[in-house]
Amino acid sequence: MTHPASAAGPGPLLSIQGVRKSYGGADVLRGVDLDVPSHGVIALIGASGSGKSTLLRCVNLLEQVDDGVIELDGEEITDPRVDVDGVRSRIGVVFQAYNLFPHLPVLDNVTLAPRRVHKRERGIAESEARDLLQRFGLADKADEFPDRLSGGQQQRVAIVRALATHPSLMLLDEVTSALDPELVGEVLAVIRALKDEGMTMLIATHEMAFARDVADEVCFLDAGVLLERGAAEEVFTDPREARTRQFLQRVLGTDRFAPP
Repeated sequence: MTHPASAAGPGPLLSIQGVRKSYGGADVLRGVDLDVPSHGVIALIGASGSGKSTLLRCVNLLEQVDDGVIELDGEEITDPRVDVDGVRSRIGVVFQAYNLFPHLPVLDNVTLAPRRVHKRERGIAESEARDLLQRFGLADKADEFPDRLSGGQQQRVAIVRALATHPSLMLLDEVTSALDPELVGEVLAVIRALKDEGMTMLIATHEMAFARDVADEVCFLDAGVLLERGAAEEVFTDPREARTRQFLQRVLGTDRFAPP
């Protein structure tokens, strides 16, 4: 599968400029700037409450920004006049809760948006869905209902459902956090495959080894501020900021970044 490239030329596919968001007077995002290049994979790391999920929700227009601009493929999607459904049709989103429709079998879950939103013929939508299910080891689950699947299988179906609309950008929000440890690997393998195929992804994750392995760049958010950004290997081996070092020491259980 090939994934849509940016039609806007060499600029970033996603551009986040000075984005601010608060709830009830509490600042959650405080002037975040972030560009995501076409075919790039950027991982957002940081403590719970640092703003990772809120940033993804702003990109998908589930939350309205208080200030700043977000552009997708050169179009300002934070413009109040934007076609919200049109924007969302270009973005695939997978949350930590699978959000599959329990009353629909897997095939119908995957084909619902292509048929209802993108107006694809049922036969074409189902053929594409079966191809995707086959690729990700779910061909024999097409007629099963979600409650008959393991958590890892449900999350893989959720990823397939997002891919079925041919998005140019994928947003992944802690997609392994609700899984038993033995099921995490099968979901991460799917995301690695998407990276290899050139899918542009912005990923919020607590899986540090995965972020280091898959992401081109890692961004550390701290209290709503994008405090550090760099190549994954650099951030994990030689972080510049003291707060980044403290965070990695805590989550990795190491004192390797402690001052001499």
